[in-house]
Amino acid sequence: MSLQPPSLRPKGGNVPSTKAVILVGGPSRGTRFRPLSMELPKPLFPVAGHPIIEHCFAAISKVPEIKEVFIVGYYDESVFRDFIKDASKDFPHISVKYLREYQALGTAGGLYHFRDVILKGRPERFFVLNADVCCSFPLNEMLKLFEDKDAEAVMLGTRVPNESATNFGCIVSDAHTKRVLHYVEKPESHISNLINCGVYLFSTECIFPAIRSAIKRRTERPRLLSYPSSENLESSFYQGEEEETEKTEVIRLEQDVLSDIADSKQFFVLETKDFWRQIKTAGSAVPANALYLMKAYQSGSEELAAPSANIIPPVYIHPTATVDPTAKLGPNVSIGPRSTIGAGVRIKESIVLEDCEIKHDACILYTIVGWHSKIGCWARVEGTPTPINSYTTTIVKNGVKVQSITILGKECGVGDEVRVQNCVCLPYKELKRDVANEVIM
Repeated sequence: MSLQPPSLRPKGGNVPSTKAVILVGGPSRGTRFRPLSMELPKPLFPVAGHPIIEHCFAAISKVPEIKEVFIVGYYDESVFRDFIKDASKDFPHISVKYLREYQALGTAGGLYHFRDVILKGRPERFFVLNADVCCSFPLNEMLKLFEDKDAEAVMLGTRVPNESATNFGCIVSDAHTKRVLHYVEKPESHISNLINCGVYLFSTECIFPAIRSAIKRRTERPRLLSYPSSENLESSFYQGEEEETEKTEVIRLEQDVLSDIADSKQFFVLETKDFWRQIKTAGSAVPANALYLMKAYQSGSEELAAPSANIIPPVYIHPTATVDPTAKLGPNVSIGPRSTIGAGVRIKESIVLEDCEIKHDACILYTIVGWHSKIGCWARVEGTPTPINSYTTTIVKNGVKVQSITILGKECGVGDEVRVQNCVCLPYKELKRDVANEVIM
């Protein structure tokens, strides 16, 4: 597909030169977000009072050049229908479309599959945001770096503790010029503590040819499949003949494309000093909730509950929720629509979803309370605090890895005076006795 030379690109006028794509994945990818993803796709899960994907839209709306946003994934179209309706009302100057992949194509495969739609109107560049990322999305700063350096690609990076770095894509960059010298996805040994945040800005003339050559490489030697991760080694070691042709379609930005772009020399990294977290597991929604609430609090958001003797900010309470004035909430608490919080209740570092009932004197710490759940009086439901700079929500108890955040699925019940600690509870379960460090099926 031939792209217009720069001289023929439309400048100014009403033709947008920048677009945005939000990658949402699909249902088969939501396993780590269970039991919450059993009820609701992860991108629509509410964090700090808004669906995860809406935080991406809020950031995109601050870039005046962006008039068009595509959500790319392989969920059924109906999944995002209501969200797109709401987004079109909340962000009237942005046109929002959902592009559904016929199968999982990978982060780059999806972009390439819909390249004609993305390139309509000849945008010069477009943002790509992974929906399961929580950060302040400094898109205007990325745009400025892109223009200052006459870049072909800019990615957002952040520093993490050395011991966490190899869980992510690692960037070796020139500290002075911000140029990306080398990029490795989940290296086996430490190469850098600057990691990929999953937010990119690509020139249309750079990214599609780069994906095309990755596809070409893959088709030329289809038996050398890249391993998704060590746990999947067996399944990807050898594919049958029919699967081989399908597999060539799955092309991922991180594993298959970015290291090549790093070799092309016009690839830069904007290092954010602000917060960043991945929202991979269900438990990771709690630190993400805290980070987004803190950001809203610092920016003086009117949505948050006013601080008082019993409200330790930041706290988000949905206008339809009922909270007894003697209940003490915060910090970092979100209360969903139509939930009822009784007298003397204590809630801290937690998300209470819609239509929940928490009876008097119950205590909820480091927990997600699922939709329509009921917690009895004097019950105690708690997880374990994890350090603010920790990038995992699992801890080891008695030699076993457990969730540090307690998660109650939809319509769970906790009896009066029952204590639940470090548990994941699947939907529709009734807990009538104390339980700790368990997955309750």
